[in-house]
Amino acid sequence: MIVDCAHYRDGRRQHEGLMPLEEAASRCAQGGFVWLGMFEPGPEELVRVRESFGLHELAVEDAQAFHLRPKAEQYEDGTELIILRTARYDDEREEIDTGEISVFLAEHFVITVRQGIASELAGARSRLERRPELLRTGSVSTLWAIFDQVIDSYAPVVAELERDIEQIEATVFSGTVAPTERIYFLRREATDFYRAVHPLLAVLARRLQPSRSPTELLPYFRDVHDHLLLVNEEVAAQRDLLATVLEANIAVISVEQNRINLRQSATMERLTILATVFLPLSFVVGFFGQNFDWLIRHISSLTAFLVLGVGFLLLPCLLLYIWLHRRRGHPAPPMPEVNSAVQHTPRPSVE
Repeated sequence: MIVDCAHYRDGRRQHEGLMPLEEAASRCAQGGFVWLGMFEPGPEELVRVRESFGLHELAVEDAQAFHLRPKAEQYEDGTELIILRTARYDDEREEIDTGEISVFLAEHFVITVRQGIASELAGARSRLERRPELLRTGSVSTLWAIFDQVIDSYAPVVAELERDIEQIEATVFSGTVAPTERIYFLRREATDFYRAVHPLLAVLARRLQPSRSPTELLPYFRDVHDHLLLVNEEVAAQRDLLATVLEANIAVISVEQNRINLRQSATMERLTILATVFLPLSFVVGFFGQNFDWLIRHISSLTAFLVLGVGFLLLPCLLLYIWLHRRRGHPAPPMPEVNSAVQHTPRPSVE
């Protein structure tokens, strides 16, 4: 779909409204340049544009595919294809929406093909139309306006990512286990964002060469390049920080698991002591509960009951107490230490 199409000459837009495609192609020979903006065009529409402006077939194929990294390609007819990745943070979903802009740059025309909802260029066009001194430099001025808007849109994404990372960081370093899935998701988003930002440095660096940009635009391209360097450093730092947070979260999970294991071990120890106490008592009670004639005839008085019945119940408890008390007085032997020769063996020096 064609969003806007205009002819610029002498630093001004030469008409109002949307120019038909055929008229735009014919005006390329009248001086100045034509800026054609398209949003998610279909294959038939791209074929019409290719035939009208004489674009290279491979360049049109590149504009239809989605790329993971920005790139710049120069074709034999002098047309240059620049591909940029765009980004926008969605507050409701707390995710980054990405898009893509393919720019066909020639001396007398500029064609922008946008993919994705995060690739709006109306602001770049209106900003450039308010700068006639830049429009007079030619079609390269549109590339500065596009770079400027795309890189400026990176700053809110960096800020929102920083806010999410700070929340996760505060959770982890307070000793609370954070959702590992959320940390992985943030790291993946930061990595994808880094792929969109870092390769763009090389693409933009080409525009800093005097042979590729008008002298009047070089300070503007350097300013955009400085902003991109700052964004690149911040995104790289966020990736490293998320790796540290992930390791810290795994350590917190390990500590929490050790606490659970200790509680389970303490519970098992108490149950074992109870079982140890009641095992001999169960034996005694079970033995005297047998209906043998000897037991019935010999436990017929209070004294026999106290000696044989109560005494045989107290005796195992007494023996068990003495055994446990003696074990506490003899702690378990310490774990064998690692051989000091192995611990302090110096590493061979590499010369």
